[in-house]
Amino acid sequence: MKNIRNFSIIAHIDHGKSTLADRMIQLCDLVSDREFKDQLLDNMEIERERGITIKSQAICLPYTAKDGNLYSLNLVDTPGHVDFSYEVSRALTSCEGALLLIDAAQGVEAQTLANLYLAMENDLEIIPVINKIDLPSAEPETVALQIEEDLGLDSEHVQFCSAKAGTGVEQIFEAIVAFLPPPEGDPDSHLQALIFDAGYDPFRGTIISVRIINGTVKPGDIIKFMSNDKEYKVEEVGLFKLKREPQKKLSAGQIGYILAGIKTVEDTRPGDTITLKENPCPTPLPGFKRVIQVVFSSIYPISTDDYEDLASALEKLKLNDAALTFEKDTSAALGFGFRCGFLGLLHLEVIQERLEREFDISLILTVPSVQYIFHLSDGTEKKVDNPAHFPDPVHIGKIEEPFIKATILIPERYMGVVMTLCIDRRGENTSFHYPIPGRIEFQCELPLAEIIYDFYDRLKSVTQGYGSFDYEMLDYRKSDLVKLDILVNGEIVDALSQLVHKDNARARGLRACEVLKEEIPRQMFKIAIQAAIGGTIIARTTVSAMRKDVTAKCYGGDITRKRKLLEKQKAGKKRMKTVGNVDIPQNAFLSVLKSDQ
Repeated sequence: MKNIRNFSIIAHIDHGKSTLADRMIQLCDLVSDREFKDQLLDNMEIERERGITIKSQAICLPYTAKDGNLYSLNLVDTPGHVDFSYEVSRALTSCEGALLLIDAAQGVEAQTLANLYLAMENDLEIIPVINKIDLPSAEPETVALQIEEDLGLDSEHVQFCSAKAGTGVEQIFEAIVAFLPPPEGDPDSHLQALIFDAGYDPFRGTIISVRIINGTVKPGDIIKFMSNDKEYKVEEVGLFKLKREPQKKLSAGQIGYILAGIKTVEDTRPGDTITLKENPCPTPLPGFKRVIQVVFSSIYPISTDDYEDLASALEKLKLNDAALTFEKDTSAALGFGFRCGFLGLLHLEVIQERLEREFDISLILTVPSVQYIFHLSDGTEKKVDNPAHFPDPVHIGKIEEPFIKATILIPERYMGVVMTLCIDRRGENTSFHYPIPGRIEFQCELPLAEIIYDFYDRLKSVTQGYGSFDYEMLDYRKSDLVKLDILVNGEIVDALSQLVHKDNARARGLRACEVLKEEIPRQMFKIAIQAAIGGTIIARTTVSAMRKDVTAKCYGGDITRKRKLLEKQKAGKKRMKTVGNVDIPQNAFLSVLKSDQ
């Protein structure tokens, strides 16, 4: 066990975690130059396309140190985006140490701090690494000073490297062997294994990623899940190299996988403890903190025949993504679907893309919303995240909406535009201080509903990409909310209803009407598209009617002949309007979602 090290790489977005992992894998000769490709551990198509890490991935690196000993280094590469910070927290529970990677040009950013605090909560040993020292704009000495002053870490242990060029990677390996502690545990004790991730293989069933805390597990053992007492016979155990590599056994301190022919997806839960049936451990391990979903949206299959496939696809995704929650939902316009909870808009986009690619299901999403608390006049409280469950306004005492504390790190020159952006989004209690000369840490309290759409994109635009943003939940505060309904031809389309602040209702309603006007095809009669709050219409546009030229065959002659035909057409259109039903195309729902400005 003294030759095992479990560590993870944590950093802000784009500071070079995946590139450093690539260099480490190459240095340990796990991959030949011919088979090498960038972002080796990112095995989802969507990760490679966007150039971001979404899932944390584990890999076991064999390394021969300068003292001649062979070490087994278990590396966990983690995401940097704020929406996937739960992946980081789960990865850190299986490690004893972490490499905190910092860009030599950008310095310490919002997510750097957030991930450092996560690592400290788990009592990890931290080695600061300054990456990208070969950039023309790199200032490694300034960043080393920042590490000591802002983060309070010992600058003697700071490692300098360029992951892209491969310089300094060998020294990082030596630092890992020297400074990080080996795992503790007893291989001869009762088996205690923590599930920190899982995946689904259509041929082998569920693949469980585990960190063995105590004891040993080998093929043939009967294992038991402590949360639901389900029992399975182990078929194979092994380590994660670039492919799964079977072993004779896994013992305390190791990170690996277990295959036990688990066909029912719901049995496996990340955070659960695995033990042996014959010789169980007395207590389960503490699991993970429950993740709080902040954005809610309903997902419906475009074809109603795909409902069952969507249900099983969501089950399989939940196994791989513990932060996704869903429950059954129904809509008059779109049929049966699921109400899902997400950690942010990027998380929602990724889930949508994964469902469409990996499971080949075409989807429609409703407008995302957050969870509000309604205090009703009879003294009861009701939590509402779906506009369909909006209580009768007569019975509402007060409404509360969630607020967040946003921390924004920006260069000094962008202070004015960022402040304007926050005030436009109903920001309050703003404060700022200067962590280092030239940079401002700006803090502001904002309603969560105002940031879930495009706040992050706007921030990146106004700061030319230099702004970094992190947030934490604060509390619920009183708010003036209304339910905005969209009516097409006099009928409410429930899938387009949204909960909005009263001040933004007209702008939001007008925008939705304009977009729908572009998308809904013209009919033989006029179609009114309206936005309403209760019985009050606050915005309207009209899709004008197509007009057939009924007088084309009348040449010359008396005007009354033409008038008679036009009157006849008018009467026909009037009758048509009373029975006319409008079909709303699928992409109209999506365009209302996408163009929220």
